[in-house]
Amino acid sequence: MIISRTPVRVSFCGGGTDVDWFANSEGNGGRVISLALNRHIHVTVNARFDDRVRVSYSKMEIVDDFEDLEHELIREAMRMTGVTSGVEITTIADIPSRGTGLGSSSTVTVGLLNALHNFAGRGVSATQLAEEACKIEIDIIGQPIGRQDQYAAAFGGVNSISFTSEGVAVAPLELSSEVISRLESEFTLVFTGLTRSASSVLSESPEDESDRLERLRAIRLQADEARGHLEGGNLSSLGELLEGAWQAKRGITASVSNQELDALHDRLIGLGASGVKLLGAGGGGFFLVHGDADLRALIEQELGGNHRTIPLSVDFEGSTIIHNGGE
Repeated sequence: MIISRTPVRVSFCGGGTDVDWFANSEGNGGRVISLALNRHIHVTVNARFDDRVRVSYSKMEIVDDFEDLEHELIREAMRMTGVTSGVEITTIADIPSRGTGLGSSSTVTVGLLNALHNFAGRGVSATQLAEEACKIEIDIIGQPIGRQDQYAAAFGGVNSISFTSEGVAVAPLELSSEVISRLESEFTLVFTGLTRSASSVLSESPEDESDRLERLRAIRLQADEARGHLEGGNLSSLGELLEGAWQAKRGITASVSNQELDALHDRLIGLGASGVKLLGAGGGGFFLVHGDADLRALIEQELGGNHRTIPLSVDFEGSTIIHNGGE
């Protein structure tokens, strides 16, 4: 049995500039400042007695031919790795696995590839995992998404990830242990209770194409600012920058936000947050919230069980094999 463990991600600034149409056409490309969160999706791959394929996620499928699988990511990962029969595959998530704004679909793809390659006896690099995940999701399946999620999941850590026509470059940020500890105490993820497919939001056409382009250019510049704040340990300014990033993002398409999300945002600001930004493409998922060390307890007290919270703890390993029954 092989078990992979792969983190989801949190994007501080730059989200949306990692899509090919923007990154490949802009002189400076796209850039995202992101963090791999210490919340994971586990993928198990185990040999079967027969040649059938059994997969278990939010539903279960048993097929004689992997081509008949409904789960596109699993089907294409099996094709890419050559592991196409006689296996059982299970995915288990620490958090809701779709529509959370944490890049969970790409986390699944990266973890699947890692587990299947290792099942076939091949170790793979983080770069290969990210590139193959992008190929499956963007080139083969045709999802209208960017490339940040795959690299954040594969590499782990806190990174500046650049996207240009020449490729993707991952630059780990050098943060002190004190800054990392403060990240966990000052930043909180707050679940909105809503979920929505990133692809459905990203595929929508904006009312004003030129306005969208200008907003994305502003978001790209915010990523440079975010890097400076993180490396300088200026987390208060980073929190304030989140608010500007959210205001730029929420005007890209109509479905990025709605009345319920706006109301929750305003309530979090009213509780003392210095910045609140919805993660991912929009429409639901988690808000990233910055405030003092007491804010998380206040949010839990005031919002109760309707909006669960998660501290911003870092996964530095990226996608890794935590069990190999053959070793």
